[in-house]
Amino acid sequence: MDIEAVLFDFSGTIFRLEEDESWGDELVGADGADFDVEAKAEILRRMTAPVEQFMTFDAEGQRAWDNRDLDPAMHRHAYLEVLRFSGVPSEEQAERLYGRLVDPLAWTPYPDTGQVLEFLAGQGVPVGVVSNIAFDVRPAFRARGWDRLVGAMALSFEIGVIKPEPGIFLAALNELGVDPARALMVGDSAHADGGATALGSRFALVDPLPTAQRPDALVDALRAHGVAVPR
Repeated sequence: MDIEAVLFDFSGTIFRLEEDESWGDELVGADGADFDVEAKAEILRRMTAPVEQFMTFDAEGQRAWDNRDLDPAMHRHAYLEVLRFSGVPSEEQAERLYGRLVDPLAWTPYPDTGQVLEFLAGQGVPVGVVSNIAFDVRPAFRARGWDRLVGAMALSFEIGVIKPEPGIFLAALNELGVDPARALMVGDSAHADGGATALGSRFALVDPLPTAQRPDALVDALRAHGVAVPR
């Protein structure tokens, strides 16, 4: 195994924001009818997609969208606009939904996340999380005892750099003490996460499917690059 460090994206890669039964109260249209399954799924996608812009903003909104992962206030402004555009009828509903988005404890880990993190730790392979995000995801790891398995957190709003810019990957790799050419980046965006290849790192793409539909994609991604995680 010639991989000396593994970097992971957060959203759609090792955790996913998913609907549960309590979302019904927030996803009610202006006519009082519940959103259908497809509409709920589309709203979730719009809240978590890494790069796609879903609407035309005014000048203030566009500035917020372009800088959403660098500033929590701009992130809030942009996503409240997205929620309103997506048919969420009231400010109160949009605020509650947005609160779920930025609550790290509301996110669900993929089934093989813990397995992969434990395996890499056992092999002495350091792990970093590299995320374009405007809130602190560390509580999601602490709640599961996984914080001890992550050696570096490069979060865009903290360091002022977003993927695919090389500086965000370097921030994690420098903290881990690993040369970029000996690292693997795993993420759900070829554009954003694939930026690590400009530094000479390897890249593995995973599909941001619902967690129940993606039981072992992280295992497969690592195995494809010579990291023999047991099945």
